[in-house]
Amino acid sequence: MADRAQPLRSRWGLGVAACVAALILGALAAVVWRAEVGRGLGFADWAAIRFTVMQAVLSAVVSVVLAVPVARALARRRFPGRRLLIALMGAPFILPVIVAILGILAVFGRSGWLSDFLGLFGFEPVQIYGLHGVVLAHVFFNLPLATRLILQGWQEIPAERFRLAAQINADSRAMWQLLEAPMLRQVVPGALAVVFAICLSSFAVALTLGGGPRATTIELAIYQAFRFDFDLGRAAMLSGVQLLLTGGAALVALRVATGEGFGAGLDRPVRRWDGRGSLARVADAICIIGAAVFLLLPLSAIVISGLPGLVSMGTSVWLAAVFSALIAGVSTLVLLAMALPMAVAVALGRGGLVELSGLLGLAVSPLVIGTGLFILIYPVADPFALALPVTAMVNALMSLPFALRILIPRVREVLARYGRLSLSLDMRGGVFLRRVLLPRLRPQIGFAAGLAAALSMGDLGVIALFADSETATLPLQIYRLMGAYRMEAASGGALLLLCLSMGAFYILDRGGRRHAET
Repeated sequence: MADRAQPLRSRWGLGVAACVAALILGALAAVVWRAEVGRGLGFADWAAIRFTVMQAVLSAVVSVVLAVPVARALARRRFPGRRLLIALMGAPFILPVIVAILGILAVFGRSGWLSDFLGLFGFEPVQIYGLHGVVLAHVFFNLPLATRLILQGWQEIPAERFRLAAQINADSRAMWQLLEAPMLRQVVPGALAVVFAICLSSFAVALTLGGGPRATTIELAIYQAFRFDFDLGRAAMLSGVQLLLTGGAALVALRVATGEGFGAGLDRPVRRWDGRGSLARVADAICIIGAAVFLLLPLSAIVISGLPGLVSMGTSVWLAAVFSALIAGVSTLVLLAMALPMAVAVALGRGGLVELSGLLGLAVSPLVIGTGLFILIYPVADPFALALPVTAMVNALMSLPFALRILIPRVREVLARYGRLSLSLDMRGGVFLRRVLLPRLRPQIGFAAGLAAALSMGDLGVIALFADSETATLPLQIYRLMGAYRMEAASGGALLLLCLSMGAFYILDRGGRRHAET
């Protein structure tokens, strides 16, 4: 689609993409330059690498193994609230990590509900800190994602194949061998690779649930090298290792996530004759109820334990909430300023390098980018004084890949439908943008803005590197309260953070869709 045949030009998007690539690649170049390659990695560094890979492998395997029966049950059953349950499975993606961790501690911790229940029968309290706690938290976050990925595979099997299997009297075992197992062989490797890549970038989970040097991830080791040793060379070296691991895992995930498909059908509703038996009904009900309870219990615990803590949080928590809201607002505005022109450039056929620059945020850990920016800023300015703008910028970069995926299809559709008509009416540039494109993008803009605001509100990553004792976002302040054993105030802060992040997402997303409906 040539620029001259459209009312908009791609130069702004190309310029923004170049700035994004320069910022990320510049930070990576600073990491490479500062890394002391000849120094090598110490024993503790290799231990962190081994633990990072081990917990990522375990988290991916457990998440996907549990997701298979849950996805199969959701594919076979139709019940009231099914769509709501599937939609709720997307909630952990925008749920602040520190909030989820406090909910997990309230349910599975030493003083949690499970320990209290086991104590009635004389058992010892549950010990959650360490490898098993990190894996448990990652399963909480990634079980819904793995379920959605695998459920999509089941939904892509044409209904006609199930009808044919029923006509030849194929039982549940035969249907598994003929249809479901081949589908899983295509879908499961991609789900494993995606979850593994996500779990490699484990900072907040390891920071709160790691439990000591034996449960330290690479990102946590980077943070310790900064905050405790101020060893920029070691931090840069570890950042390089993290980049290789996450970049390699992201490439593998993209490569194995593509399958050959399962054939075309007539888009008829799928009827599953293999799930009519009472044993199958009970098994599916156990899977669905078990997954729902596992996901909803920590959220319920946050609400129950957080309400009393709202009155004991103190001024510092409310001030941190203001900082978080400010960062989220700035990050959302920066994201839209980057994503909109880049989406236009992609829709105009200049997508190769633009999309690649946008996807850099997926392959590079935010803590690695933060490390590079710290190295660049430190010789010329005080990095701690720039904590809030740097955090807002990095959060925007991390949300950019998702925003582009949301905006690009709709921009293409609007340009294809109204582009030539607008040219015939001499509506170009800013006029076309204000009167045609933006009004028709409001639902997508609202969704992308809500997603960016929620993710930024709950981030506990770059701010941990740049914040001083006087500056803190709400997630960082909650972590500090946990370190001071003020769990009631921390629970109140977590409830406040949950309301702020979910509220920001709902208001922006709903606002965009409602404005488009009027």
